[in-house]
This record gives sequence, C-alpha cells and structure tokens, in this order.
Amino acid sequence: MDKIIVEDLIRKVIDDIKNEGKSIEYTQSRFGIFEDMNSAIEASAEAQKKLYSLSLQQRNEIANIIREVVLKTENLELISYKAVEETGIGKYEDKIIKNKVAAEKTPGKEDLITRAISGEYGLMIEEYCPFGVIGSITPTTNPTETIINNSISMIVGGNTVVFSPHPRAKETSKLLIKMINEALEERGAPKNLITMVEEPSIENTNIMMNHPQIRLLVATGGPGIVQSVLSSGKKAIGAGAGNPPVVVDRTADLDNAAKSIVAGASFDNNVPCIAEKEVFADMNICDLLIHYMKRYGAYELTSAETIQQLDELVSQENGKPKTEFVGKSAKYILNKLGVDVSDEIKLIIMRVGKNHHLVQEEMMMPILPIVACENVDIAIKYAHEAEHGNRHTAIMHSKNVDNLSHMAKLLECTIFVKNAPSYAGIGVEGEGSTTFTIAGPTGEGITSAKSFCRIRRCTIKDSFSIR
Repeated sequence: MDKIIVEDLIRKVIDDIKNEGKSIEYTQSRFGIFEDMNSAIEASAEAQKKLYSLSLQQRNEIANIIREVVLKTENLELISYKAVEETGIGKYEDKIIKNKVAAEKTPGKEDLITRAISGEYGLMIEEYCPFGVIGSITPTTNPTETIINNSISMIVGGNTVVFSPHPRAKETSKLLIKMINEALEERGAPKNLITMVEEPSIENTNIMMNHPQIRLLVATGGPGIVQSVLSSGKKAIGAGAGNPPVVVDRTADLDNAAKSIVAGASFDNNVPCIAEKEVFADMNICDLLIHYMKRYGAYELTSAETIQQLDELVSQENGKPKTEFVGKSAKYILNKLGVDVSDEIKLIIMRVGKNHHLVQEEMMMPILPIVACENVDIAIKYAHEAEHGNRHTAIMHSKNVDNLSHMAKLLECTIFVKNAPSYAGIGVEGEGSTTFTIAGPTGEGITSAKSFCRIRRCTIKDSFSIR
C-alpha cells in the first residue's frame, strides 16, 4: 500500500474525530482507552455483566462485528501498515494476511459445544462458561493479530478483555481497539468489551496481574512474561517461545520443500513463533535442497568468517537476538554486513554444525541455518534437541509415513506441519482454525473460545430422560 495513501487514512481518522468536536484523548477514553489500569479493569468488569446477560448467539454476533471491522479494506490496510511502521518488525503484505486470517478463521460459537448425558438417573449437561474479566498481554511481534484473535475468542466465551500491549505497539493497539469498540457501540453492543490503558507499561501490567477482578491471565510472548503470569497465583494461559525445526529426508519432494521452507521462514520476516528456525537435512539431498532454496529467494553465506560476522551482528553478548534486527528483512541485514542484494532475496541461509548458536537460539529473523545429517534418524534427533522441549511447532518434508510418525511422536509439538510452509499450521493456505496464542507451557495448545472458558455442570435427577 502506498505510504501517502496510508498517511491520508490516518489523517482522516484524526480529522473525523476533530470534526465531531471531541479531542483525541476523549474519544480514546470513550472507546476503551483509559488513563489508568484500575479504571480499564472496572469498566471491563461492568461490561462483562452486560455481556453475560446476552445469549451465545448474540455474543457470536458481536464477534462477527469485530470480523467485519477488521476485514474492511481500509481498516485492514491501516492496522497492518501501522504495525510495521510503529514496531519496525515484519512485512506489511504479510501483516495483512495474518490480520485477515485472524478475523476470518478464529472460531466462534461453534467451538462451545454442550455435552449432555441422559439415563436412569436423569440428565446432566456440561457447558462452557466465562471466567469473567481476562487480562491479556500481547507481543510486539503480532500486536494486532493477537488482539483480533483473542477478542473474538474471549467475547464469544462471555468474557471481556483488558489488553496490556507491548509499549512499542501501543499506538497501533489503541487504533485497533478504538476501531472495534466504536463499531460495537454503534451496533448496540455493551461499551468497553475491550479495554487498555493509554500508556502500557510493566507497572500497569503488574496492576492488571494482581487486580482481584481479573479472573484469568493470558500471556503471548517470551519466557519472562509467561513465567510472570504463571507465578501470579491466578489461572493463567501461557503462549511461550518456540524454536521450530525443519527436517528434510531423502524421500521429500525437494523443489516443494525448498519453496515451502523459504516461504515459511521468510513470512513476516520470521517473527511468527511457528516459523521455520533451523533445518536438519539428510546429507544425501542437502546440496540439492540448498540449490532449490536459492532459486526461491534464499541467499547463501559460504564463508565461516562472514557467518561469524552475521552472528555477532544480530546477537547480544548473552546470545539473545538484538531487538533492532528482530523482524527486519534479509536485504536489510545483509546490507549491514556490506552485502548488497535485490529485493528478491527473502532469506539468509548457511551451513553450520548442530550446536551453532544460530541453530540453538530462536532469533526471529529471516536467518535459517542448515545442518547436514548422516541420516533421517539423526536429523530427527537433532531437531528434537534444538526444539528444547517447547513442544511448540515442527515441520517435516517427507513421503515416508514411518519417518513422519517418528518425528511427531518424539517432538510432541502442538503443531506439526508436513510438506508445507509452517504457516499452514495456523490456517494460512492450510486447513483448520487460526490462533496467535499457542499455549505450550500451560498445555492448552491451539487456543480458541473454549480455552478461555470453564466447564460448569448442571444435573437434574430422575427427569428429562425420555428413552
């Protein structure tokens, strides 16, 4: 999307506010943005009482309004552009895909299935019911996608949600939350179903985590924030880090494998937690795989010295990725190395050993180390080690069912993608629902509306059994 057009859209939003005779601050407060966290939570709690009085069908209709708002072309383009502009992370074109799939493929009321048993002693039903007010911590890597995905799931389940976005994504988050709340209010939904504070911070997040009206905490981000919510004393869902490995055996369709790996590892500049982070290839096909990958936009570094320079460029002293390189393009990173390439280059690849830092650390950059392995069993073993027990995501390219089964059982990942780009695992060019909160640490896995509900049972004795 042309930058001038986007800036015109932003100015129009501001002009519309001014034309209504309101200040920007007042409008944001009206549409779910609050000066302090306690006010945001209290407003959310009041809204949840109203939401809980609505039927499941009415809650689903509210979720559908959220979908409509996001899928409106100018809104979809605006939030995607603003996310890249504000955070400096990812690609505008891929943000559009991710926001769109979050709106279209996050499950609604169909996810909340009532279980009923009737028999000699009467009737028992179990239904998914809300927790109440949910506190949701969202990342800088997927700021709008997570808000869209969680808002739909949580509201369908009868919950309201207080978001605590990453400070580096605060303006984009406020813009999206205002859009959603304004549309909901215009259509008669309760106010403040989605709220956040004007200035997200660690202090405000701590207030949220400790507030008595927050009944459930959901954290999407790194291990630090996940550990914080798990230590809060509240019910918590944690979507932590992964380090998704790819295994390619000698039976794979190498052209498809190469195309899929490059597409998945370069998608949104590798920031999705499911994206391919390292490759373990059978040594018999490794050369040919790399040949095909270069055909599809990979740039190979062959000098050990240059590979070392790259590692030092993008890594902190403690081995963690430097923030300023997370989600940057392959061209940008190579330029910092003094290597000039065309826009067709999407991914940086290199051959390294299995213990190399770039293999073992999740970098969230379009940098993909490749390890040649003696055979597929060793490749799967190395993949298991590099995944570090996160049980998040793994990818394999193979036509051998035994090999696929062996890897699936050993790694126990929430998402296992076979013969496709990693993003097929969240419904992009693949079947199934979408989620941007993949809860490996706490076991919920692929989250949806039912993940944010508790099961309640109702039993009536000696009645309603008509068999």
